[in-house]
Amino acid sequence: MFWKIVLAIVLIWIALAVVGALIEGLFWVLVVGAVVFGAYLLYKAMSGSGEKSDITRL
Repeated sequence: MFWKIVLAIVLIWIALAVVGALIEGLFWVLVVGAVVFGAYLLYKAMSGSGEKSDITRL
């Protein structure tokens, strides 16, 4: 019974380490994507191309 508990704790620890590394890596991809998308929307709003469509439509 003791080894089952130790094995469960080790497996949970490994799973959390993997999930943590994935979140840490993907966080910066999300930040860069949000900045690029925001810059694109700002450019479309400021360009004044005469198009009267909603700026959030791609």
